[in-house]
Amino acid sequence: MSIPTNESTAGERARLGKAAREQASRSAHAAWDPPPDRRSPIEVLAEQDLTRVPDLVPVRYGRMLDSPFTFYRGAAAIMAADLAETPSTGLRVQLCGDAHLSNFGAFAAPDRRLVFDINDFDETLPGPFEWDVKRLVASFVVGGRDRGFNKRQRRGVALAATNEYRRAMRRFAAMRDIDIWYSRLDVDRIFQRWRSYVTKADRKRFNKNVAKARQKDSLRALARLTERRNGDLRIASRPPVLQPIEDFAEGQDSAEISARLKGLLAQYRGTLDQQSRRLAERYRYAHAGRKVVGVGSVGTRAWIVLLVGRDEHDPLFLQVKEAGASVLEPYAGPSRFRHHGRRVVAGQQLIQAAGDVLLGWLTAEGLDGEPRDFYVRQLWDGKGSAEVELMSLDALTVYAHLCGWTLARAHARSGDSIAIAAYLGKGDTFDTAIAEFAESYADQNEADYQTLIDARKSGHIEALTGV
Repeated sequence: MSIPTNESTAGERARLGKAAREQASRSAHAAWDPPPDRRSPIEVLAEQDLTRVPDLVPVRYGRMLDSPFTFYRGAAAIMAADLAETPSTGLRVQLCGDAHLSNFGAFAAPDRRLVFDINDFDETLPGPFEWDVKRLVASFVVGGRDRGFNKRQRRGVALAATNEYRRAMRRFAAMRDIDIWYSRLDVDRIFQRWRSYVTKADRKRFNKNVAKARQKDSLRALARLTERRNGDLRIASRPPVLQPIEDFAEGQDSAEISARLKGLLAQYRGTLDQQSRRLAERYRYAHAGRKVVGVGSVGTRAWIVLLVGRDEHDPLFLQVKEAGASVLEPYAGPSRFRHHGRRVVAGQQLIQAAGDVLLGWLTAEGLDGEPRDFYVRQLWDGKGSAEVELMSLDALTVYAHLCGWTLARAHARSGDSIAIAAYLGKGDTFDTAIAEFAESYADQNEADYQTLIDARKSGHIEALTGV
């Protein structure tokens, strides 16, 4: 990874960044020409299906078929292979790995203020910084097409994201390292800065979403995801998206299930630091279940665990989510962590400015007897996401600025901001190249989406829609 050391001067690091232009010129990023031997997107997705829960694979395809944008959300593995065919700067950072616009959002920091940051790290891995930039900017073009914006309007949004990334990286390059580390976007400050740039309807929607995020906590989850059975709190049964654990533990009684999960929770707590472990130990196991989430994650094993503190009015919901190898590994190299749950946690802690204090990991044996890696986080902790499908052009442009700044901050924390800033330069050569790439790749995404539609029509895949 291109990380500065105390042996390198700022000048040497800047020269390293400018030298990377010889390896990959900034204008070279504009091109996207699929190679003749490009794998079928259906083959790539089918390969992922082999490790997923079979009865959830049709749900995944059903969600991806909603639109080209939802297809893009589930196509990280397809784009990872494509990015490996594009020019590489060699300037490595800790990549998010799936930096599309819906993987940014609000959540409660440890000081309980709402912050805006990247919030999905299943694919995190060190790699060339431009891979994240290309996936992010292309997502704005795909999303802009979904909203019906014309090519000129989409280009403006794409340039907003890339220009903000470049300018922010240049500012970070001039900052003290410790100031970069503490930089973050508070939601309240976002509203004060950007409110005059959007419509009244956008401001109203923003306030509504913030209020909703502040209420999205374990108490809200308790009301939404549980029910009483025989006087006890239990995860509700709403198959296939929400099911209590008893549905998957044939031949085991509740005492056996409880004992096994308590053992897994003890393993998880052992991965926490001392103060977080003390907090987690205050909660006792109550119940668990499977909860299907997202688009790209559908089919991976994702569980929720209900814990109770002083009483039932003090709940804590944890999400225990399967972590397999990153889709980037075949192209960027294997993770230094053998445990993929730990890979996700380490990447998240490096990238986010203010993260979940209860992040941890564990290994659990599946129903098929295979051990699998998982990471653990709070399920709902002030979580909020942008309603892209309702955004005006002005609001989407502002959102592009926010995501561009946030991605630059993440990369500045984990990589060499001086080298990357020197590579990017003062002009807009990189900006325009990425915007052109994004438009071309949106064409590729639509072609791949049509391939999935055709596969369903031919019966090659099964899709369950509306779930």
